[in-house]
Amino acid sequence: MKNETGMIFAERFLRHDTGPNHPERPARLESITTKLRETGMWERFTHLGFEPADLSWIRRLHEPSYVARCFAACESGERTIDSADTVIGPESAEIAQLAVGGVLAAVDAVMAGRVNNAICLVRPPGHHAEADRAMGFCLFNNIAIAAEYLAVQHGLDRVAVLDFDVHHGNGTQHLFEHRRDVLFISLHQHPATLYPGTGYVHETGRGEGEGFTLNLPLDPGSDDDVYRHAMVFKVLPALKAFQPQFLLLSAGFDAAKDDPLAQMNVTPSGYEWMTRFLKTQAQTLCEGRLVSVIEGGYDLRCLAESVLLHAGVLLEPAESNDMMAVKSGFF
Repeated sequence: MKNETGMIFAERFLRHDTGPNHPERPARLESITTKLRETGMWERFTHLGFEPADLSWIRRLHEPSYVARCFAACESGERTIDSADTVIGPESAEIAQLAVGGVLAAVDAVMAGRVNNAICLVRPPGHHAEADRAMGFCLFNNIAIAAEYLAVQHGLDRVAVLDFDVHHGNGTQHLFEHRRDVLFISLHQHPATLYPGTGYVHETGRGEGEGFTLNLPLDPGSDDDVYRHAMVFKVLPALKAFQPQFLLLSAGFDAAKDDPLAQMNVTPSGYEWMTRFLKTQAQTLCEGRLVSVIEGGYDLRCLAESVLLHAGVLLEPAESNDMMAVKSGFF
């Protein structure tokens, strides 16, 4: 198989209209795609075709009444749904459906061996979306639906979701906290100091899912070294114990030191290290099967630089990645 990284992107994602002053605005994806094109990296991806997801997949995790309400709110011209910060436009529900379809197409391409891994430049983001309500700029939970799709469509028994967005992925956690086939790991700024106020250490799952949620809240001001320590001493043992068959990344870049919505100090090179570390674990544990889905990141310069390095690592040949893992002293 050729060493290839799939790319999911559509110009239509830019038409999710949140207004000129909203943090989650089209300029976020524009800054990323501009940087990838300027550096010549854009042409190195395998650009994957995709269509809107069948609504049946979205309804597997989201209440059908909620899904219908999202479409109705957009069609009727409402500007927010469920909270003042979740802004919508006339096409937002359809674009969210398209985003889910893109992530599922990436999963299919990796499972079929057409690409080694994939990055999904989609919006709106998804990890805050609950079963029955929108939250934190999110309508449909892209990453959670992908995990469900891997379990049902592809018959996988163990899927890991690693969320390094600075805000806790409350929606993803709540959708899977009662299950043992999906391991959810989240590194985020401490919930006592940041939205959405969930993701404490004691939240470890419920019932049969007890022990399959790992929350790693980090103090404000945490930097590359703190994240590296958490990855090596907390994330790595959890992944090794779980032995995932696929690794999904909720790739938020809002722990960056200049991000306006949080108080962390991660650098672009810190994100590059984390990506290489996680790609190495995917290579070791699950045949390299990895799909990265963009979540947050609101300083345009830091976002573009961080995603450039993140994507560059995904494009690296696996052999080079393994050698870098040893040289970096991961083990």
